[in-house]
Amino acid sequence: MVEKRYKWVEGDGANLPEHSKRKHKILREYFFDYLTVRCQVPQQTRFRLAIVDGFSGGGRYRCGTSGSPLIFIEELKRATQHVNINRTEKGLDPIEIECLLIFNDAEKAVVELLKTHVAPLEANIKETCPKLHLRIIYLNKFFEDAYPTIKQMLGQGRYRNVIFNLDQCGHIHVKRSTITDIMHSYAAPEIFYTFMISSLLAFLQKNNHEVLRKQLEHLNITDGDINALSDKMNQRQWLGTAEKIVFDAFRYCAPYVSPFSIHNPDGWWYWMLHFSNTYRARQVYNNILHDNASLQAHFGRSGLNMLSYDPRHENGTLYLFDNKGRASAKEELLGDIPRLVTDVGDAMSMTEFYKNIYNNTPAHADDVHAAIIENPDLEVITPTGGERQKANTITVHDIIKIKNQRSFFPYFLEAENNLMFKNKK
Repeated sequence: MVEKRYKWVEGDGANLPEHSKRKHKILREYFFDYLTVRCQVPQQTRFRLAIVDGFSGGGRYRCGTSGSPLIFIEELKRATQHVNINRTEKGLDPIEIECLLIFNDAEKAVVELLKTHVAPLEANIKETCPKLHLRIIYLNKFFEDAYPTIKQMLGQGRYRNVIFNLDQCGHIHVKRSTITDIMHSYAAPEIFYTFMISSLLAFLQKNNHEVLRKQLEHLNITDGDINALSDKMNQRQWLGTAEKIVFDAFRYCAPYVSPFSIHNPDGWWYWMLHFSNTYRARQVYNNILHDNASLQAHFGRSGLNMLSYDPRHENGTLYLFDNKGRASAKEELLGDIPRLVTDVGDAMSMTEFYKNIYNNTPAHADDVHAAIIENPDLEVITPTGGERQKANTITVHDIIKIKNQRSFFPYFLEAENNLMFKNKK
């Protein structure tokens, strides 16, 4: 598939493709939840953040729909008003949100067009939302050329909360080393990163040829067949393989990497990765995907080991974050969760539990909690020594524990017996 750039200033403007519509919906809802979660502390009266849109585009599509720069501004206003209404109802002081927005695009004419779409929103916020303070900077460079300047600006402003939206065409416009640098340079960074899988495969074939060849050999893809992968893009087996390739390519960029593809009827060409340093961000992102069932896709297991599926030997399932997927996830979680706790002994804090699971599961937080409460071998102990009875009351201060009277065979004996059986064979 050839890389296609949006024609923002030619003709009647840029068309809005289906994959962009889907990822914008996820971005909009996640960003609103991000702001409401980060502004929950009762004593808090100010929240500072920076947003970098590295491939901002012209701001509004031919059909009139907002692009990512306008989505960020619109959701900043909506979240500020929502948070402060709730705080007023609780008798709390309102919170002021200060946001630096850096919009970059490689084409100067596109940046000038974006300014005309941003200006009315900025003026409206000054008139109607006094608790939201925006500072907007426009850059006109290729992203990798602009990044040193962007990093300097963020450093001078001492921004700790930083969101990068890197919605590129193709794959070559953002280096993996840059993603890693972003995730190590700030206290609370997050990245939304979009690319075409065909471009990534071409990159890996050139730079990691032997690794890529081994990962594709079960699909009968030969060394010269990368360009022919379009015939495979709509096959479910291909999605499982591609997801592993994507995760392996980016897993060391951040502690939590969401490797799910944009779900398109004509194949999984586009991928939207989310990078974060905290399990809480991944937890919220997973929940947003379930609220938007079928917009993104995962092929393989739906429990705590989503990438342990091997397409060469197993029949995997397509997980679309819908009710059917959640039901299958819950079944796997009932077995996976006690195994995880047993691996460390017989108990662990919920904080440690979350840290262990959220880079390895697509599951909704509600399903994880339900699988814990309904499991006959588990109990959740409160800080005061009581036992949780309802899934929605579990907190990060609790302890998840294997019950003394357990229904499953002791894990270490089971493992020992399996080893003895193998040795006899």
